[in-house]
Amino acid sequence: MFRRIVEAARGVSFEFEGETVRAVEGETVAAALLAHGVGHLRDSAVTGEPRQAFCLIGACFECLVEIDGRAGRQACMTVAREGMRVRRGGSACAERSR
Repeated sequence: MFRRIVEAARGVSFEFEGETVRAVEGETVAAALLAHGVGHLRDSAVTGEPRQAFCLIGACFECLVEIDGRAGRQACMTVAREGMRVRRGGSACAERSR
């Protein structure tokens, strides 16, 4: 289970797959989605299995999502902004080829 240790008074809201997600100001998209209970950010190019953020330091590329129409964005390296639109990513190979 992933949960925030401290809740900040200031926050932002963004959309993930049509649902509103609240993030603490300065929090990454991946951290906000994990805290919100999202367990599937993209599908594996090889098996089609659902994938989730893993390292949270930008090394593994498991957290690739589409942000504001731009595919292949690392959710763990992107700070959540008010009003951004986030969608699940496809396979890592497909995302990088765009």
